[in-house]
Amino acid sequence: MPGKRSVGIVVFASLLLSALVGHAQNKGTVKGQVVDSLSALPLGYASIAIHAVGDNKLINGNLTDEQGKFTIEVPRGQYYAVINFVGYGASQSNPFTVSSDVLHVDLGTLFIKPKVDVLQEVVVQAQKSSMELSLDKKIFNVGQDLANSGGTASDILMNIPSVAVDPEGNVKLRGSDNVKILIDGKPSGLVSFKGGAGLQQLQASMIERVEVITNPSARYEAEGLGGIINIVLKKEKNEGFNGSIDVITGHPTNYGLAANLNYRRKKINFFINYGFAYRDQPGRSSMYQETYVNDTTFILDQTNQSTMKGLNNNIRGGIDYYFSEKSILTGSYLFRRSDAKRLTDIVYKDYLFSKDHMVDYSTRRQDETEAEPNSEYSLIYKKIFPGKGHELLTEVKYLDNWESSDQTFTQHFFQPDGTEDASQAILQKSLNDESEKQFLVQVDYTRPIAKEGKLEGGFRRSDRNMINDYVVTQQNPDGSFSVVGDLDNIFYYDETITAAYGILGNKSKWFSYQAGLRAEWTDVKTTLQKTSEVNPRKYNNLFPSVHVTFALPKENSLQLSYSRRVRRPFYNDLSPFMTYSDSRNYFSGNPDLNPEFSNVIEVGHMKYFESGSLSSSLYSRSTNDKIDQIRIVDENGNATTMPRNLLSEKAYGLEVSGTFDITKWWKFDANANFFYASVDGSNIESGYKTTTYSWFARQTSRFSLPANIDFQLRMNYEAPQKTVQGSRKALKYMDVSFSKDIFKGKGTLNLNILDVFNSRIQRSVAEGEIFYSDRSNQFRRRQINLAVSYRINRVKSARKQREETVAD
Repeated sequence: MPGKRSVGIVVFASLLLSALVGHAQNKGTVKGQVVDSLSALPLGYASIAIHAVGDNKLINGNLTDEQGKFTIEVPRGQYYAVINFVGYGASQSNPFTVSSDVLHVDLGTLFIKPKVDVLQEVVVQAQKSSMELSLDKKIFNVGQDLANSGGTASDILMNIPSVAVDPEGNVKLRGSDNVKILIDGKPSGLVSFKGGAGLQQLQASMIERVEVITNPSARYEAEGLGGIINIVLKKEKNEGFNGSIDVITGHPTNYGLAANLNYRRKKINFFINYGFAYRDQPGRSSMYQETYVNDTTFILDQTNQSTMKGLNNNIRGGIDYYFSEKSILTGSYLFRRSDAKRLTDIVYKDYLFSKDHMVDYSTRRQDETEAEPNSEYSLIYKKIFPGKGHELLTEVKYLDNWESSDQTFTQHFFQPDGTEDASQAILQKSLNDESEKQFLVQVDYTRPIAKEGKLEGGFRRSDRNMINDYVVTQQNPDGSFSVVGDLDNIFYYDETITAAYGILGNKSKWFSYQAGLRAEWTDVKTTLQKTSEVNPRKYNNLFPSVHVTFALPKENSLQLSYSRRVRRPFYNDLSPFMTYSDSRNYFSGNPDLNPEFSNVIEVGHMKYFESGSLSSSLYSRSTNDKIDQIRIVDENGNATTMPRNLLSEKAYGLEVSGTFDITKWWKFDANANFFYASVDGSNIESGYKTTTYSWFARQTSRFSLPANIDFQLRMNYEAPQKTVQGSRKALKYMDVSFSKDIFKGKGTLNLNILDVFNSRIQRSVAEGEIFYSDRSNQFRRRQINLAVSYRINRVKSARKQREETVAD
């Protein structure tokens, strides 16, 4: 691919030439910024070559930074600049002169147009977001999506194709909830204790892009059967002082402030991100359950009303030291503290045979105070060697996370006529302290071989230690407290994972491949201190991966990939402690859980048009020892939900995504996923076998209106889906957003309404030998956000630059 080959040639040649002319006096400088001509988004790492007018001799060259900016030193003379970037046609500037009178030339904004004859990766720039497709991942630059303004990381993921987020915040990728979530490519305390729900504590304005890896190569951890989602935080690198500030307000209560700032002076770049958020989040749920015992039907009608007031502070700062533009040392520190106050009121109504015969009812209140301070330390060194793609990346990271939960439960019992039976009143307390310490070392090395090939290798070691000190007590008649059952213990989780991988890749004019092998050695031990229960687990596994791409005629490309994946039972999966907020419904881990393994095959196709693109992929996933949540109800109607190993799951799917510029003022995006799954859980109960067809779809339209206003409409639908115990019902909701440039293009005003019709309610049915239950849950109600963003010494908004491009 000429555009990509030129990057290495230009950089190498420019280094040699700059050494020859380095002694020249009175040198001048040439600067500018390279942006996409369609979306006006900046293009990082484009190559700039400065040629002499007349003999076309190459004088100097460089690469643009992450914001598309460049500065190049040249002697006096007449020149022109040639710009090359992967997936774009070459562009040439107008001639300019560097003289004693004009030593510093600003070429301004240089626009280059995308092209579609790309083999290994294609960049599709859009006004809403930019999407980059490569051999093994999709990258979504999320800053232009209006629905993200004022939201959280969970809100961003809801707007990414292939990704779904349920009302509790749990993340799914192509219908699978077994997803590995990373922050800046590494594990994070945000998702240690709470899983994907922890992303609700990270503000959207701190995020630069999201990488979705549906069939990861050997370069990535083998964890995550459904794939990997990597959230990359913002970090500026431009010369001088620049950044952005966002102020947010909303209803229900949502106040936020976010600042992303940096200052670069020669070899040192300081960066800092700060996010503050206060939210008062109401929620509600309900359950209807029938339990069948000795020809008697016991009915439970349960309703939950909750509110959670959360105060979140995130601060991330660091320093980049540039030994040179190709040798960079970065040190950073992230501190996050979350404080929450949760009140949940539950009403249990008990009936016999029908809701016409009430037996009694009770009320239970959960009053929880939670504190969660987390720290992350990181040291990264990156070295770029001569030759395209020749680099070394090393990182050392340490996580120190902690969470403390103090809960009080009060429960009162009543006769059908409302008379309280004070003798049954309950007062309980629960203390739950959790801590995590993790030390991570990772080395990745890439070296070009032959003409277009590359060889990659790496090593990774992670040591994680987690402790959960848990106790539940109940007040006695004399006022003292005693432990409830055996709910007093300390759970230790110790995990060491060591990995090494190698990848070989190459390409020709119409064909490219990448084959890799990853070896992982896993050593996990869980311990219950007070009962001396020790459960060691060791796994040694190989994980091959293959990715192949074919360039087809008429602007088509075809990709084939295969990988083997694993889901290891993690801390929450193995912990035997039960949640105690609901006295009728308990949730716990399973210390006897085994890992599940999957083989994933995917075939993808892309077609490029002048006004957009269309991609599709067929995939299959074959899983052994599938982990799923199983609900068991006893004769008293009390339910316990815990993860269990099923025999297998076989899933097949078709995903289609498209983006089209229908007119100059209407951009249309759509994504749909259709899949079939066959799940066998007959090892637990003979009837736990099912097959299901389901689908989900998302459509986004963005309209450019007069008066510099953008309007965005997004509609989402998830079809019903069968499970081994019942089904999940359909889910549908709609979001609308408005955006307007202010402060002469340096600021943006955003208004969005998430879940316009308050319809984002998760509903499910579960059935067993002696029970039937129908549940609904609305974790977050309709949300209205208003946000103001202001850019400090940064590029103007995408819309403003696009309009200036048209004018030119």
